[in-house]
Amino acid sequence: MNGYRESDRVIGPEKRPNKDQAAEAGGSAEAVEERTLAKENSQRQNRHRAQNRARVRSALRRVRRAAEKDRGRRFTTLLHHVYSVDTLREAYLSLKRGAAPGVDGETWREYGEGLEERLQDLSGRLKRGAYRARAVKRRYIPKPDGRQRPLGITAVEDKVVQVAMVMVLNEVYEVDFMGFSYGFRPKRGQHNALDAVVVGIEYRRVRWVLDADIRGFFDAIDHEHLIKLVERRIADQRVIRLIRKWLKAGVLDEGEWVRSEEGTPQGGCISPLLANIYLHYVLDKWVHEWRKKECRGDVIVVRYADDFVMGFEYRSEAETCLEALKRRLGDYGLELHPEKTRLIEFGRHTIEDDSCGGSGKPETFDFLGFTHISARGRKGGFRVERRTIKKRMRAKLREIKLELRRRMHRLVPETGQWLASVIKGHMQYYGVPLNGRALNCFRWRVAWLWKRALSRRSHKAYITWQRMQRYMDRWFPPLQIYHPFPGQRLGVTIRGRSPVR
Repeated sequence: MNGYRESDRVIGPEKRPNKDQAAEAGGSAEAVEERTLAKENSQRQNRHRAQNRARVRSALRRVRRAAEKDRGRRFTTLLHHVYSVDTLREAYLSLKRGAAPGVDGETWREYGEGLEERLQDLSGRLKRGAYRARAVKRRYIPKPDGRQRPLGITAVEDKVVQVAMVMVLNEVYEVDFMGFSYGFRPKRGQHNALDAVVVGIEYRRVRWVLDADIRGFFDAIDHEHLIKLVERRIADQRVIRLIRKWLKAGVLDEGEWVRSEEGTPQGGCISPLLANIYLHYVLDKWVHEWRKKECRGDVIVVRYADDFVMGFEYRSEAETCLEALKRRLGDYGLELHPEKTRLIEFGRHTIEDDSCGGSGKPETFDFLGFTHISARGRKGGFRVERRTIKKRMRAKLREIKLELRRRMHRLVPETGQWLASVIKGHMQYYGVPLNGRALNCFRWRVAWLWKRALSRRSHKAYITWQRMQRYMDRWFPPLQIYHPFPGQRLGVTIRGRSPVR
């Protein structure tokens, strides 16, 4: 057996004998060796997917070039990029394979059965306006402060269309978004925002920090305001109708359908982009223009979703900005969280004043899971140190404790592998320079919880620390700092452009 059938022998249409015209006229022509396809591969699979990706990227690049060429242009025809089967296929392949199913109960793999036929049907319904958005399934997850955070689980088909829409709209709005906006954007993440905060405070004349948070932002977005803001760039009413369908689809909460009058569901694929568009016009552009006109000192801004930090050189300008910001957000149905919004003295000058008998130890602020502290370096200079927020660590340890109780009678290697993945994931996020003590504390607290769970398996199952140390050496990953100092990474990323302006 040679692995292929006789019927698999093909000659590609582009590969013809040399001197083909002479052969047709009656002369001789050089013969062409017949070729076979690779075993278990089809001709379509050998080139289909790469060509489609190239077509999608080429089409999206044209959209971006048009957006860059005219910053005030309103796009009147964009939906054909969304309902392109190639774009929908790319959107489907980018989804998480193991995500929970939506209201229809269909998983990613189940939707992929007969994928091409499904995508053709979906494309046709989008083209003629017959597509209907399904309700979002509501689930709750605990927050570190004990409250519940509502999340929306979208049906797979709706995810495909929303991701395709995000792929297209990103090419328009990535041109417009400010450099200090880091949340839910391509090639940007939480650590980029954290680096920008540290670099801005260390290298700018910052003495006052406004740590702000918008109360219930995703649930408070006004639909009509949002549509009007989107229409500043998007004039294709078919795209606007699609966005309205997702906003009005409603929520299925414990089997009961609830109409959505405001807000976007957290967890939806389109929600982060819509939130960024909303805050771009409501907050980012306004703050950028305000500081250019009203401020004479340094002002820095770093925003990640609805959580943002501003640094000021003068207290009077910080207080003026805070009052103006409250009025600005109020005009769009938003408000600052009174308990999570603080104006504190922070920065290089507070350390210098403290050394001269000033007002005491500076306050700290929390941002994206880290407590930021004014401190001195080994040579006496100012630096911002970051520590894992204590309540975040305690909440994570409580989760591990409950899971270890559930896994109490599992095999030690199985639990050890699971704990190794938990510790490694923790270090991959919190493994920043100068945070080694908190990482080591977390590692040892996990070991203590595991020792406690193993010792409770029976009245004779007490585990000594010598034995526990062997388990740690065998399963726990060593302490590791995964991230460089902020100035090193940010200097490469921005290449001379300000990360906070």
